[in-house]
Amino acid sequence: MSGGVAYVLDTTGDFRRHCNLSMVEIDPLASGEDVDQVKDLLKRHAHFTGSAVAQNILAQWKAMQPKFVKVTPKDYKRVLAAISKARQTGIPEEQAVMEAAHG
Repeated sequence: MSGGVAYVLDTTGDFRRHCNLSMVEIDPLASGEDVDQVKDLLKRHAHFTGSAVAQNILAQWKAMQPKFVKVTPKDYKRVLAAISKARQTGIPEEQAVMEAAHG
């Protein structure tokens, strides 16, 4: 993973053991925006591919949602925070991203 966010279905509950936790953060799928995005991705995948797995996940959503985790690289999270801060304070986003990247 070189940037961005990944949503992983962790059916066995041991995904954390297989990650380099010094580089990524793993969070539960909890925010409404993340939940909506994962459901939309599953719906689109089921529609375009006919995936029975995606259809089953959606059919059992209340039981399956807690098994998803959100994986975010720490560097990416730091850049997102810098952009958010830049928008709040009025400094150029590029400047905030460069500052976040260098320290």
